Amino acid sequence: MRITHVLSGALLALGLAAGPAAADTSPSPGATDDGAPTRAGTSFRTATEIDQGQQATAGGSTGDYLYWSFPADAGQRPNIRATVKLPDAHGAQTWQLDVYDGLRRRQACQYGAQTRTAAEGAATVEAACVLRTVRAWSEPWANDPLPGTYYVRLTVVNAAPADLGLPVSAEVRVESKEIGGSAAVDGSLAQPLVPGISVASDSTADPGEDGSVKSAVLSSIEPDGGWSSGWWSDRWVWTAVGGALAALAGIGGYALTRGPGRPSRIPPGA
Repeated sequence: MRITHVLSGALLALGLAAGPAAADTSPSPGATDDGAPTRAGTSFRTATEIDQGQQATAGGSTGDYLYWSFPADAGQRPNIRATVKLPDAHGAQTWQLDVYDGLRRRQACQYGAQTRTAAEGAATVEAACVLRTVRAWSEPWANDPLPGTYYVRLTVVNAAPADLGLPVSAEVRVESKEIGGSAAVDGSLAQPLVPGISVASDSTADPGEDGSVKSAVLSSIEPDGGWSSGWWSDRWVWTAVGGALAALAGIGGYALTRGPGRPSRIPPGA
């Protein structure tokens, strides 16, 4: 009997030790083959990172908070669209799409219906939010969109108690329009507003036990081509073209108004 107990304990220990190894070799269910995420976070800290142009999907329950995050650079006007697939039987529901910047300040939508109500039995409900143009720099007291990470929160704000907990699926897509020099400003941020940037830039961090200073893990997403910080825009081109046209206009005006030149000093008829 004692030998049987010993063998059983050894087999159980081997099973527990082999469990994590088997789990490590299984594919991650958090993304599709093309890299598009298939899950959403439940808070700002666990928001799922998505790139602009990706079609992110996620499953959840009515009443859950679904969070995603994406990068937006200076001169871009992000357009966020969300579609929620509702269960077959449900009452009237109101869903809302909220967007927050890197400082977790709620950003107002320039246009778009960010709150939509689905009628009883409707198959889907769609919400959209077009933000103001991201500025390269702003006053500290202003609430202007700035370069960095933006958070998308999707949730139901009005539903019958019987509908809470019913399964739903959501699709979110973010695209941006490049506004150009018309939105350019004189100035730029030292660093984009991404998670962990304030800790990573702190040079007074205490070293660890091994003497090395551990830096914060920043957000792994950024716009294509990196962060521009607003140093270049087509306003430079239009400024140069305007200066050249002004110089040509000045030369032409002088040529038209200078006349034949200085009058002759020789008296007429001499």
